[in-house]
Amino acid sequence: MNNVSRSEAYAAAGVDITAGYKAVELMKQHIAKTMIPGVCSDIGGFGGLFEPDLQDIQKPVLVSGTDGVGTKLKIAFLMDKHDTVGIDCVAMCVNDIICCGAKPLFFLDYIACGKNVPERIESIVKGVCDGCVQSEAALIGGETAEMPGFYPEDEYDLAGFSVGIADKERIANRPAMQPGDVIIALPSSGVHSNGFSLVRKVFDVENSEIKAPVAELGGKSIGEALLTPTKIYVKPVLALLKEVREKGISHITGGGFYENIPRSIPDGLCANIEEAAVKVLPIFDLIAKTGEITKRDMFNTFNMGVGMSIVVAKEDADRSVEILKNNGEDAYIIGEVSEGEEKIRIC
Repeated sequence: MNNVSRSEAYAAAGVDITAGYKAVELMKQHIAKTMIPGVCSDIGGFGGLFEPDLQDIQKPVLVSGTDGVGTKLKIAFLMDKHDTVGIDCVAMCVNDIICCGAKPLFFLDYIACGKNVPERIESIVKGVCDGCVQSEAALIGGETAEMPGFYPEDEYDLAGFSVGIADKERIANRPAMQPGDVIIALPSSGVHSNGFSLVRKVFDVENSEIKAPVAELGGKSIGEALLTPTKIYVKPVLALLKEVREKGISHITGGGFYENIPRSIPDGLCANIEEAAVKVLPIFDLIAKTGEITKRDMFNTFNMGVGMSIVVAKEDADRSVEILKNNGEDAYIIGEVSEGEEKIRIC
């Protein structure tokens, strides 16, 4: 550990530089698991270097995505569990860029905290590294900022961004969406990382018992269910794209079905979602019941059990579902595309 640069004055102001050095040493074992071909730098430099393999790409296009974990972190604080929110952070970024058909290359994180507790920072970064391994991306850099007086000592914020690569030729030549195309659902693992301001209000998490087992959740506590990390869809989606020319992909995040599915639907067309086909997870039934939330608001806020939707030609639907199932996703059909100006209709 580097003790040379320790500043007594800075420490008296609440910033322990040596704690930062210790955190870096602790996280190195996790970061090493994310190293993939192309990484040209080690942790500790001023920039992360990556040399992409462009051999099979005619016209490379870089695709980037950035996001945070949001107020889901409040649940992590209450549960004193910090080793999964990093997965959420990675997922929110890489799931966005694969909607463009891009393969994630690398990730960088940013942690801001009231007090640098090295073991807690290690736990957070372990989660980030787990997410990077799931998405086959390298963690090539990051920043931990100790900000006393700005954040409470036991709290932190977490954000990051990822860069991926796609072939412009494939993006430009995506088949046109048309009536009769089929919409496939990829199941979510839970609430993922959106809508937690409403979730916290519904369950009054700061003032209620969230660690007790709940029958409706199969014996899990509310806290455990809410901390279930966001599913990362990189591998199954990229496996599908190798064999099928999809027509549109939506990552179902904040704004639920009504905001996200239309983002991949061209003007003049409408995504018709069969409500009865949607496999709603128990946590959403509990949220709706406890908060007396209307069905429209539920579908306009949460993923409702569908973390991603993919539009394919009707003749490719069965094969697409099979490919996704062979890659670990219990995919199923939830609707089809028709003519219409609404963009989405849940019926």
